[in-house]
Amino acid sequence: MAHIHRTAAAPIAPSQITPERVWLTRRRLMGGALTAALAGLAPGAVSATAEPSGAKLAYTPNSRYSVRERPNSFEDITTYNNFYEFGLQKDSASENAGSLRTRPWSVAVGGEAEVRGTFNLEDLLREQPLEERIYRLRCVEAWSMVIPWVGFPLARLLARFKPTSRARYVAFTTLYSPAQMPGQRVKVLDWPYVEGLRIDEAMHPLTLMVVGLYGRVLPNQDGAPLRLVVPWKYGFKSIKSIVRIDFTATQPRNSWNIAAPDEYGFYANVNPRVDHPRWSQASERRIGAPLFAARQPTLPFNGYAAEVADLYRGMDLRRYF
Repeated sequence: MAHIHRTAAAPIAPSQITPERVWLTRRRLMGGALTAALAGLAPGAVSATAEPSGAKLAYTPNSRYSVRERPNSFEDITTYNNFYEFGLQKDSASENAGSLRTRPWSVAVGGEAEVRGTFNLEDLLREQPLEERIYRLRCVEAWSMVIPWVGFPLARLLARFKPTSRARYVAFTTLYSPAQMPGQRVKVLDWPYVEGLRIDEAMHPLTLMVVGLYGRVLPNQDGAPLRLVVPWKYGFKSIKSIVRIDFTATQPRNSWNIAAPDEYGFYANVNPRVDHPRWSQASERRIGAPLFAARQPTLPFNGYAAEVADLYRGMDLRRYF
């Protein structure tokens, strides 16, 4: 969300990147390697069809946190992405993400925690039971999807590192590797991509660390091998390909706020009453719907107000956008 008046513009505005015709004419999912599977599973490969592909995951459906809306197709979810590390168009990630090597992969943990260091991803995941949750994803560009993620509550992972009483926020960092991520060769953002949450947001049971999609290993273009999903916030909070987690006493910076602080705040809670300076946030277009289908009203907190509104009791959500 953003103030009505702006003093600066993002280097590349999302509204200027993808016209409506792109999603109608996007290419089918291209060949190339998917992320290697989780520990003990064989690697998968991107399918030339619109069917889910990659190694199957063992998981339990979680109906408590799943919406009842029909999920978008695998093709929608894997070919219409904001992942600027691979390019600016919505289909850039599906075309270019085959260059990303997701094994070996490690995550560095630092800051205000008793347990710090660098950890192999397999070791972090070994004792994390996986579950499927069907979540809405709302983008600040006023489009949305419904996605069947596979992952585990972020709180379970963070508890392993024993954050201290000084830890008020959690910061995340994406891989920086221009050789693998061609979009990082262009100064669209101040690379690497960084994001953050207040620690109570990070520990909320809806906040999910994701490793899969449609019951299979997460495709590269959707943030493999490890990404965040915070369903009541705009999609740019859902940082992808995470390589670092830091516990901090002060509010961390986040990439879009650095690029355009008048347009992208720290909190990024979905608030249909506050427009972006260049478009309305009152309604949204569901990806996959017919081009001229009626837009849907945007729900406060993306429809998760009953679960999360108390986190922001007493806050001015126009000021803290």
